[in-house]
Amino acid sequence: MAFYQYRAADHAGKIVEGVIEAEAEQSVVRRLHEMGCIPLRIALPGDRAAAEKRALKPLFSRRKVSQLQLLQFTRELATLLAAGLPLDRSLSMLGNLAQGEEFTKALGAILESVRAGKSLAASMGEHGEIFPKLYINMIRAGEAGGIMEGVLRYLAEYLESSQALKEEIKSALIYPLILVGASGVSLIVLFVYVVPRFSTMFKDVGKALPFMTKVVIEFSNLLTQYGWMVLLALLAAVAGAIYYWRTPDGRTECDRFFLRAWLFGDLVRKFETARFSRTLSALLRGGVPLLEALGTVQGVVGNRLLARAIGQIQVRVREGKGMARPLGESGLFPPLALNMIAVGEETGKLDGMLAEVAGFYDQEVKRTTKRLTSLLEPALILGMGLVIGIVVISMLLAIFSINDLPF
Repeated sequence: MAFYQYRAADHAGKIVEGVIEAEAEQSVVRRLHEMGCIPLRIALPGDRAAAEKRALKPLFSRRKVSQLQLLQFTRELATLLAAGLPLDRSLSMLGNLAQGEEFTKALGAILESVRAGKSLAASMGEHGEIFPKLYINMIRAGEAGGIMEGVLRYLAEYLESSQALKEEIKSALIYPLILVGASGVSLIVLFVYVVPRFSTMFKDVGKALPFMTKVVIEFSNLLTQYGWMVLLALLAAVAGAIYYWRTPDGRTECDRFFLRAWLFGDLVRKFETARFSRTLSALLRGGVPLLEALGTVQGVVGNRLLARAIGQIQVRVREGKGMARPLGESGLFPPLALNMIAVGEETGKLDGMLAEVAGFYDQEVKRTTKRLTSLLEPALILGMGLVIGIVVISMLLAIFSINDLPF
């Protein structure tokens, strides 16, 4: 038995919260239904605390609403609509539950627009900084086809799988980033504080020092005397690279570089294939026509070369040709994905096959990321050890050579 915290809505639309002791989450749901309540959120106390912690905005994030908040809103709206509550009452309830001032204001404005006669998709379209283009298009298709509950569940699955993949990649990169930071700090301390102490010992015998020792000491002097200039040069180079990356030509060149980069190019290709397949599958399942869905996917894919290829594919599809062959002609998608998409077109189950492609390449991205990090970690350790070893050997050679110097 465990204690579950719940949040539910009664038939009058009031929000009720509490704790129920039960064996499993299904038992809590059954108990709430017996009480005449619609469950909105059920979690163990620790799970809820962790979810609220994850919902906090990242320090440098530009998004006013996190993806986790959007995921929770989508799930709860689907639950309320499936229970038979009107859209305006559901939005009103979720507006009271929303976390964050920006999200609360946005839901309030959407509620007013819906009550004024606007569609939900049009109302959400006025808040594009919160609701992505894909989200709005699927809502529009759900409203047109009368399948809003199913569309919202597809959206929840899409957001959850996308978030899970991103978190998996971030988790795999945490240790290498920490290792890079620690290595950089260690080397700076070594060259700025440790080596200068030895160089004062060899000041009077500088010409007779071994070549390796002279190189290390000169590099240390460079960092000690002109370190601030080096730092400014690096910052200027980074700022220039970022500025160039934000230009259309620079972004295209960077995207081309990442696709062709050794080791990382294959990872980028698999990641973009998974995102393309997952997004297109979610749109098709939500009832969005293929041409419109391709236009939406073109704006979702991060790599501009892939986006340009999808635009060309959209033209070919409009001409009545299939999708798999134009994708293959672009040369940017893996052969296995192309074969699976072709099978989906032949069998008339393109949305299901795209979901299979997305699931397969999600796993491939995770495996490739783990493989790269497993190679990167020893490479970083070896590189740091090599630099430190060179410094130590150069100092020892200088100490040993002192005995051979004529005085």
